[in-house]
Amino acid sequence: MEVIRHYYPALSEKQIRQFALLNELYTDWNAKINVISRKDIENLYVHHVLHSLGIEKMIRFKANTSVMDVGTGGGFPGIPLAILFPEVSFHLIDGVGKKIKVAQAIADVVGLTNVDTCQRRVEDEKGKFDFIVTRAVMPLPRLLAQVKKNIRREHSNALPNGLICLKGGDVQNEVAPFRKQMIDIDLSDYFKEPFFYTKKVIFIYL
Repeated sequence: MEVIRHYYPALSEKQIRQFALLNELYTDWNAKINVISRKDIENLYVHHVLHSLGIEKMIRFKANTSVMDVGTGGGFPGIPLAILFPEVSFHLIDGVGKKIKVAQAIADVVGLTNVDTCQRRVEDEKGKFDFIVTRAVMPLPRLLAQVKKNIRREHSNALPNGLICLKGGDVQNEVAPFRKQMIDIDLSDYFKEPFFYTKKVIFIYL
């Protein structure tokens, strides 16, 4: 939890309490339903919460922005972002029901009224959103093909509406088709933990 307070010193007391709750909640749920690698749960705040918040280094969403988190699993990156941006609405979807159950339960306990969840495959989602966020659920060309229909055309943020992905490793071949319509940043420029050495945020606009 201290790593979150270090990088986000302006959090409100409510946000601090909400972030602090995540450790016990995910530890308890993970013992019942494996939503995070059992070996990785001790790295919750760096590998999952802070990584999710890396999207904020690409864009600070304006109030009333709508965001869909595709393949959210147990709620990443959606739940940490919903804590950070309480005036933004987050729609979390995943095809696996037990994972969505965890995400909804954690959102309820933390008191996130700006989150709704749904067991649904992205190809079946018909809603329109300003941004789609995701954490390495599938290759970019396939993902963009599936979410283009869900991106609202009218935009009101500093960046045009689009897809924001958290990616790691060598992504040069994967992003090559989108070079003229993308921005990418290295999270190691912002977060100094070794985990972030190869982590990027990739934004693709239509």
